[in-house]
Amino acid sequence: MKSMQLTGLRRMELFDVPRPDIREDTDVLIRMQAVGICGSDVHYYVTGKIGSQVVQYPFPVGHEGAGYVEKTGVGVPSLRVGDRIAIEPAMPCGACDQCLAGRPHTCRKLRFLGCPGQADGCLSEYIVMPQESCIPIPDAMRFEQATVAEPLAIGLYAARLAGAVQNKRVAVLGSGPVGLSVLAAIRLAGAASVHVTDRIDERLAIARRSGATATYSVVHEDAAAGIAVAEPLLLDLVFECCGQQEALDQAIRLLKPGGTLLIVGIPAFSRFSFPVDDLRRKEICIRNVRRQNGCDRDAVRMIADGSVTVDHWITHRFGLPDAQKAFDLVAGYRDGVMKAMINF
Repeated sequence: MKSMQLTGLRRMELFDVPRPDIREDTDVLIRMQAVGICGSDVHYYVTGKIGSQVVQYPFPVGHEGAGYVEKTGVGVPSLRVGDRIAIEPAMPCGACDQCLAGRPHTCRKLRFLGCPGQADGCLSEYIVMPQESCIPIPDAMRFEQATVAEPLAIGLYAARLAGAVQNKRVAVLGSGPVGLSVLAAIRLAGAASVHVTDRIDERLAIARRSGATATYSVVHEDAAAGIAVAEPLLLDLVFECCGQQEALDQAIRLLKPGGTLLIVGIPAFSRFSFPVDDLRRKEICIRNVRRQNGCDRDAVRMIADGSVTVDHWITHRFGLPDAQKAFDLVAGYRDGVMKAMINF
């Protein structure tokens, strides 16, 4: 089969490799149809690592995907060859203290698709996943839409961690795919207002189309000052979705006393900093959001029933041989890219 793999910083190569096969009774062989490029994939492409997770070349990345069931193990009663599925990229052990406590996303032995040292990614024609990671999708759902369910699930989980969102005043800092996912989730949860920032005008246009109360360009204006004018009592919740120190600084400025900052974005650097005086005087609560926890099937359902429209999030499409062009596009934030999709 064909497999697109990282071979160095900002380098990829299309390999001919053996097709994987089922090893466990509960395994499913998947024929990939679509893979979305995530910001974390781009971190591996540009820097070769995220924190302690360092790429050993060659390595196939990718964790947002959908495809057909090609083959199943004898212990897979609920799926048939030809079924259409979205992929949940997390593979928890199901037996550790974290899994038993309802936290499989922080499993002690977690394997995650496209994560160095854990599991090869899905930027290949075929992959094998456990049956628990295969979510059936309706015939009317396109594979691209099913792929976007993965980042949408992160937004749903972030909104869940925020607690009661109804009638709250909110900002989403960074309106890439995860920022849009958070926007969709908190709008459905009944937020009173949602202010969205970004540096790409085309992304802000999509955010407005997706229901943002107001949008602000961090390139052309002081976004925090603009939001403070619109919300003089400041904000209840701020979701940081771009992994930038400047956004964290803005968040502390924007939060009211007793407000909550939720850190969703993955930074390219290893340490954040905060103004201690403001944190202390405002008694700001800070929560980290680790991927998603049990929201994948809800995300698929919400796309299927039209609760969330994601078609306009997908702005660019490439074939597998042109995957490096897609990664360069996303890494450079060029051409107003929101979500670049690899189609097989």
